[in-house]
Formats: sequence, C-alpha cells, structure tokens
Amino acid sequence: MSDPEMSVPETADPIARMLANDAASESLGISVVSYAPGEAVVRMTVRDDMLNGFGITHGGLVFALADTAFAIACNEDERITVAAGADITFLRSTGAGDVLTARANRRSRSKRTGLYDVTVSDASDEVVAEFRGRSVTTNRTYPTEE
Repeated sequence: MSDPEMSVPETADPIARMLANDAASESLGISVVSYAPGEAVVRMTVRDDMLNGFGITHGGLVFALADTAFAIACNEDERITVAAGADITFLRSTGAGDVLTARANRRSRSKRTGLYDVTVSDASDEVVAEFRGRSVTTNRTYPTEE
C-alpha cells in the first residue's frame, strides 16, 4: 500500500509484500496502525462514497476493514494464509466522517487452521461490529523479491 501513514517494519517482509499488492484496502484508505504475529490494528475513515442508501456505512465496507485486519494477523510467516470463512455481527451504525478501527487477535492456531476475532470500533471506542475469521494456511509461500 502506498499510504504514507502506513508503517510496515522491514522485518515483516511477507506482510509488506501482501499489503503492497492490496489494491482493495488501499482504495478504501485503510491504514495499518500496528501489527505483530497474531494481531493487527487497522483504521479507515468513512467517506461519503462508502454510505449505503440509508446514509449509513455500507456493511460490506465494515467487513472489508475487519477482513484486512484479519489477513494481516493470520499471515505470520512465509506461508500464505487465506480466509476459510468469516462471520460478522453489526452492532451499531456509523456514517461519513467516522473513523473506524479494527483490532484483530488470534484465538487459536494449529498447523493449517486458525481462528481470529476482530473488533471494529469508532473513535469513541464504541463497538460497531464483531467479526470472527477462520483461516487456512496453504502450501504456497510468498514469492521472493529479486
């Protein structure tokens, strides 16, 4: 991602490479606040073009924010980890100008599967949504840079 606010530690090459190719998150203005193995914090400001027909933040975009945090948290090493499934519960609505923060935490990880919880909150730390993601680690690895 080319967001100047996003800081990706050099030691986290797989995450940096994943984010550099994540056009969807970049187009939504999602910035990475922090991450470590099994956890991540990302942020997004809701724009007018992110509102649904009722003038509230489109649920799919709240899901996308949570999914980005989930993706960062579950990619802990050189092996590519992807979503096997996810569910979200919307608890309150938001609108244009609201700053949403998604905090992902690993609940469980085995050889190939993982379970992660993501809480999405607004700037007042009110919980907006709860997301649970299930991951599967593939046999693929990130391509090496040349």
